[in-house]
Amino acid sequence: MSDPVNPGVAVASEEASRIAARLREIVEGHRLSPSQRRIARYLLERPHEAVFLNSIDIAEAVGISQPSVTRFAFALGFTGFPEFRDHLRAALRDGPALYAEPTELNPIQAMVNSELRNLELLRDALGDTRRLNEAAAALAASRPLPVIGLRVSAPLAHLFGYLAAKAHPDVRVIDTPGSTLEDGLSRAADSGAEWVLAFGLPRYPRELRDGLVWARRAGLRVVLVTDHSVGALAEHADVVLTAPVSSQFAFDSQAAPSVLCVALVHSMFYALPTREQASIEEFENSAAERRLFLPE
Repeated sequence: MSDPVNPGVAVASEEASRIAARLREIVEGHRLSPSQRRIARYLLERPHEAVFLNSIDIAEAVGISQPSVTRFAFALGFTGFPEFRDHLRAALRDGPALYAEPTELNPIQAMVNSELRNLELLRDALGDTRRLNEAAAALAASRPLPVIGLRVSAPLAHLFGYLAAKAHPDVRVIDTPGSTLEDGLSRAADSGAEWVLAFGLPRYPRELRDGLVWARRAGLRVVLVTDHSVGALAEHADVVLTAPVSSQFAFDSQAAPSVLCVALVHSMFYALPTREQASIEEFENSAAERRLFLPE
């Protein structure tokens, strides 16, 4: 809608919104390095200038090299920065993008919106829970249950381990690569483990792939939680559960994988024998007696 007082400003604002929406549409779904995300953020903060800037302008403004700007365009599927800029300019004549954000959203809100879409994708994928339930039942039956999470995936492994240990009698979280990881998996297999749960979110550590290879060598089957069903990690897993990761922020946001992690614990809990499910209530009674938690 045009501004009756200053229609030129309103038109410029509408154009900038269309360019910003087109830029988000291009960036979404691509894996970008931290430097490339800085470029994207710089352009999103000044969308009306983005269609006029060249790669040298952006390199100087962001504090990176000009070839880094070219690699940014390559990473988004373009032959170079001019083609990328032309694609942005097309938003001015094509009208609003299909996935245009509401104009009242600021850049941070738009990034949060990308996570909401990821959660919707996860929700829709879980319309059929057979794979999730089968994986949960296998993990519930594995005694002990080793859980792997390296680098950025370590917090999710510890979250799963913390929750699962309230009912599962022997959960072993391994967050150290190399020989320590191999020793932990070998000991778990010698103790009767049949399955291992691994969290492998980007960026994917080479040590995790090596650990999955070792797990197979030790006779363990692998449930992998990751963001793509095909890749260097997935080929070493028996069951792959996926949840998308947002790359809109300066560093990845893992809202959907976190929800999948808790959903997996939930399904595993109900796959445990009744006597082990009862340990949850025993813990709650003990916590109440010891006053472990502040009143809500």
